[in-house]
Amino acid sequence: MENQKKIPHLNFMEKTRDSKYLKNYTLNYTNTAGKEKIYEIVSNFELADQSDLGKRPSGVVIVGYHEDKILLCKEFRMGINDFCYNLPAGHIDDGEDAMECAKRELYEETGLSIIEVIDVLPPSFGAPDITDSAAWLVMAKVEGEFADHTEANEWIEPGFFSKEEVRRMIREEKFSGRAQIIAWFFAFG
Repeated sequence: MENQKKIPHLNFMEKTRDSKYLKNYTLNYTNTAGKEKIYEIVSNFELADQSDLGKRPSGVVIVGYHEDKILLCKEFRMGINDFCYNLPAGHIDDGEDAMECAKRELYEETGLSIIEVIDVLPPSFGAPDITDSAAWLVMAKVEGEFADHTEANEWIEPGFFSKEEVRRMIREEKFSGRAQIIAWFFAFG
């Protein structure tokens, strides 16, 4: 007979904080041992109840290529109080679809334009242990001149990098998880 572990069960959730971009929720659940536990998450959305968790994508991530180089953005991120390399990304505005968002965010963060869409992957979760935030992954050929159209709350420096440069960078620089994986496959795949 197989030893089957019980699946944790979400009993209820309560919103504990509300801000413009994030809402904090406390989840009351029963763990695999049958004990009641508390867990905290954040969401970009107003969630009516636990059935809303993970149901709506909140943004896009753009993997941009220009000739034989990949687009990476050096960003200052408050969550680490430091710089790291990331991919252009952002939240979908009301009334936007994924492609409209990708074009707008790419332009705002880099000044570049999408010239050819290579693929669009369905939404995936960026950090499912702490948030239900999910984003489409848009892979595209991009072109244009770098320009900064960001708000004062953002510090982003985009650049195109060769495979040789990326091989060095992924060993020596800080990255977001998603950018590091994409960069590794670009450089070594």
